[in-house]
Amino acid sequence: MKNIEELFEGNFPRRDNVIITSDESDDINQSQTNSVFSDKWEKYSEEEIASQERLFQFQKEWYLDLYGFSSEKDLQNFLIHQDVVLDAGCGLGYKAKWFADLSPQTLVIGMDYSDSVFLAAKTYASTTNLRFVKGDIADTRIKDNAVSYVSCDQVIHHTEDPQKTMAEFSRILAPEGELAVYAYAKKALPRELVDDYFRIQTKNISSNDMWEMSEQLTELGKRLSELNVTIDVPDIPLLGIKGGEMDIQRFIYWNFLKCFWNSSLGSETSTSTNFDWYAPSNAMRYSKDEFLEMTRSCNLNESFLHSEEACHSGRFVKGR
Repeated sequence: MKNIEELFEGNFPRRDNVIITSDESDDINQSQTNSVFSDKWEKYSEEEIASQERLFQFQKEWYLDLYGFSSEKDLQNFLIHQDVVLDAGCGLGYKAKWFADLSPQTLVIGMDYSDSVFLAAKTYASTTNLRFVKGDIADTRIKDNAVSYVSCDQVIHHTEDPQKTMAEFSRILAPEGELAVYAYAKKALPRELVDDYFRIQTKNISSNDMWEMSEQLTELGKRLSELNVTIDVPDIPLLGIKGGEMDIQRFIYWNFLKCFWNSSLGSETSTSTNFDWYAPSNAMRYSKDEFLEMTRSCNLNESFLHSEEACHSGRFVKGR
């Protein structure tokens, strides 16, 4: 198994068994986004273990769908051939832990710009092939061609310049190495306008107020779902509104206002999901063509592609 210190350009300090390549961002929006996720993961870590486990299991199953793995065994068969795996934007580290358990001979690195890495390092301290780094995934300080698989799941849109971040992933990937990446999809025009306007105000709203609004959005989503009303929506192409029969909650959710509610995940996780959307200053969205252009311009060629209303995702191979 590779030694993590050999992968980085330079020597870096450590704190609580975490390597620190960059502690703070000079970009105002990125700094605010980092603080939001530090707050989110700290709050989420205090929830009941059962609630966390429901989220972790949901995310693992979704990961397989998003990146074209037919089963956990299929993912394992892929990982055991990788020398070094980077979980870029690892949050609480549960997916990095998952990768490490599936392939014990692979060095797995979880990197995040928020303080979540300290919680992750403490939680998974006994996993010997798993290490954590606090740093900027857009400037990893990892050597060229050093990583065989980068997983950036639901994170690249939260970086200051996603195109720059994509180029960084291409730089550190070995030839024919693979990137798994997910980006937010553009929604209907009214929803996009609300989202863009609100993020201008985000920096001026306190964390407590943001959590309170997220709880209110969760309650709205719950009440709309409980109406159990289906409407036949006409196509409105100029606004990007797609027609068809849909639940009233889904109609408002996709076209006007994110008010996430999932009864199986519960109120805490639903509220965290709404917070995750509205609180960060950085949250870019892409059309499918824009997403593919971002990857192809970095010498990354799709081997699997997935698109749905929420996102675009796929696995991309670095060309030689």
